[in-house]
Amino acid sequence: MNAPRIALVTGANQGLGRALVEGLAARMDSDDLVLLTGRSRPRVTDAAHEVGRLPGTRAQVEGRVLDVTDTDAVARLAGDLRARYGGVDVVLSNAVARVLPEESQAGRADEFIDVSNTATHAILRSFGPVLRPGGRLLVVASSLGTLGHLDPRLHHLFDGASLDQVECAVESWRRAVHDRTAQEAGWPVWLNVPSKVAQVAAVRAVAAERRESDLADGTLIAAVCPGMVDTATSRPWFSDYSQAQSPARAAEAVLDLVLAEHVDPALYGELVRFGQALDWYDGTPPVEQDRMLTP
Repeated sequence: MNAPRIALVTGANQGLGRALVEGLAARMDSDDLVLLTGRSRPRVTDAAHEVGRLPGTRAQVEGRVLDVTDTDAVARLAGDLRARYGGVDVVLSNAVARVLPEESQAGRADEFIDVSNTATHAILRSFGPVLRPGGRLLVVASSLGTLGHLDPRLHHLFDGASLDQVECAVESWRRAVHDRTAQEAGWPVWLNVPSKVAQVAAVRAVAAERRESDLADGTLIAAVCPGMVDTATSRPWFSDYSQAQSPARAAEAVLDLVLAEHVDPALYGELVRFGQALDWYDGTPPVEQDRMLTP
């Protein structure tokens, strides 16, 4: 008899994260455990109870309070899950900070970088070592996470970089934003672009170190693009939502990747959208988007 599987989803109170929890809870087995995490204890508790009562729920669902920007808290949770269960089988890193178009990008940089990048680095560092053979560790990014969306002057900071080097590049970007030298150095005003590129670069860095052993035991580490999703975070940024997916629909392709019986080596360490790896070098710097934003 197989041991119960343990799944963890960050940023899971609402939107895509909540849909991922609901989908895992419906598609995993009754002995399995899905951990729904977020910063607010009342929201986490309520969300876990609500998912647990849905008609299609099969797996057990529990809430865990986790501030993903607290690297020590992330490490403690990983250690606790290793002590209790021997590790985890599924980790979906989905936390994101909401920024509105009319807000200053520079003024929100610290929170955005902490939630999107510092947290991604912490998840990779803490949960990579406790991921059980055959496990899945996916970081939710976007198609903006390909290197071509950055000014060519910045490509060397992320292409072939180690996780330490990615972290240094992110902190260099943060300092440039505060010093008001970011645009001169080629960094886009829109925080989402360098943030997503850095997320994918961090995944690629960790995956490069583990590729041989992970593929041997059916483990997958990758970034994932769910496509355009109709959520409170993304809606203010687009005037045409005719092609947007509901969170539940967007979660389906991600969950198909999570629950696939076999790992496609072509997807390992890549940015995956609807089951296909995106070209790391693709993309164009978002000049027009930058012009619309407040630095």
